[in-house]
Amino acid sequence: MSESLTQNNAEISDAERTEWVRTQFQKANEYLATKGIIPDNVAVSESRYLPPYVAIWKLNTREKKSFWVISGDLPTDHMAIGAAPNAREAIRAFALHWQLKAEQIIQAGVSDKTQQDFANLLVARAHGLYDLFDDEQLWQS
Repeated sequence: MSESLTQNNAEISDAERTEWVRTQFQKANEYLATKGIIPDNVAVSESRYLPPYVAIWKLNTREKKSFWVISGDLPTDHMAIGAAPNAREAIRAFALHWQLKAEQIIQAGVSDKTQQDFANLLVARAHGLYDLFDDEQLWQS
């Protein structure tokens, strides 16, 4: 999977990449705002982007709190910065969290098709995230 990701990433123009990153940054900020968290700034050097698939942001608040926020071609989500020391570990933490969340939905015996589809989406995206976490080439300096 990650091999095709890096190939597709290379096919994106600089303008498309810039626009995608800007859009994902706005998406991450808006998502946090819906949770009552107002970001103050982004730690650019600690954030990572793989257009058009995933962005992992380290966002800081005025209250001196920091969060990992994930956005892209997957559900937007967040976690406290203490859950992972860096973007790579945050990707793995989101993958594990989504696996558990999907399992909870399945174990609850939910018959709602929307919830079942969401659980399936979480599982699929969690597998993709773990592949990204596991790809050494993506994490070289």
